[in-house]
Amino acid sequence: MTQRAPGMRSPPSRAFRVLALVPDAFGGRGGIALYNRHFLSALGNLPRCARIVAIPRNIVDSPGPVPERIDFRISGSGGKWNYVTAVLRSLFERAGYDVVVCAHLNLLPLAFACARLKRAKLLLLVYGVEAWQKNRNWLVNSLVQKVDQVISISDTTSSRFAAWSGIEGSRIGLLPNAIQMDLYGAGPKSAELVERYRLTGKTVLMTMGRLVGAERQKGFDEVLEALPGILRFSSNVVYLIVGDGPDKERLRRKAAALALEETVIFTGWIPESEKADHFRLADLYVMPSRGEGFGFVLIEAMACGVPVVASRADGGREALLGGKLGELVEPGDADQLLGAVLKGLQRPRGVVPAGLAYFSRANFDKRAKALLENLLDAVPAGSAGVQS
Repeated sequence: MTQRAPGMRSPPSRAFRVLALVPDAFGGRGGIALYNRHFLSALGNLPRCARIVAIPRNIVDSPGPVPERIDFRISGSGGKWNYVTAVLRSLFERAGYDVVVCAHLNLLPLAFACARLKRAKLLLLVYGVEAWQKNRNWLVNSLVQKVDQVISISDTTSSRFAAWSGIEGSRIGLLPNAIQMDLYGAGPKSAELVERYRLTGKTVLMTMGRLVGAERQKGFDEVLEALPGILRFSSNVVYLIVGDGPDKERLRRKAAALALEETVIFTGWIPESEKADHFRLADLYVMPSRGEGFGFVLIEAMACGVPVVASRADGGREALLGGKLGELVEPGDADQLLGAVLKGLQRPRGVVPAGLAYFSRANFDKRAKALLENLLDAVPAGSAGVQS
């Protein structure tokens, strides 16, 4: 270990400024928005981080309370040119930036330009299918090699991204999603929701997600096709599809064609405040997906004490720690899915797996800190940082 000569002072620590271009975060909905909120908060908790200017592309709800070091600027929402203008305006401020965070591949050309203009390090976050193959924009594909560091939500996304981008593994860090356990917890089924959906005496299978054609890989169709076989073993089963979107009518027609009108229940959109209570309605959460970068809803279901069935073909495998926390299936194998559902229904309901602690917020912050410190250590002297 290197020792300092007597009287030699340690070099002063440096505070860093960050510009973050995000699709959504505070005031956003869904797993990616949540991930970005957690990531920005972890970044803001670093003692060396002086300030984060975060500019979201989309705002759906009120941002609510935002951590103190994060300057969350919503002026960029409402259209592409609004966003570009808000980002460019941030570049003309007196203080510079040491790191530019690009929280979606589609924002990479703009983020790269910002990083070059400010001589800052460029950090890219990748999540799921959008990073599994080449982007439709040739410029995005040409810029990925110029990124200083990549953070991936899962090993599945990391390996698929590396396969087409050519980025070596040493430049890709792994940061799985986090669960805030105090927002969930096991508990009884809500009597009000049981009455709302007429679930008295029913065994409830559930899948939650947006019902859009571009996300048919979540596994709704596979569960519908498996239901006739499941009903032969348990006639009181119903399938609760939680979510809304333009693909709902197609799924409704498919359920009718399979004579499942009384078995499949569509809840429509639900507010965030009701999400945990909806999870607790389930006796088994089933998502034999093909395109999940991580599968955060699986973590949420388990945090509510609900057993889960997931896919071994995508990030769901990692959410279940390779099958330690639930049943894994090949999404296209109807017999496997049937067997996994029947086995999953034998698992005790109301038990939160101890292994879920792997995805705790504390562990997320610890992993994020290690990755970010490595990047900050590589920021050259003389950049925008100020001594503190």
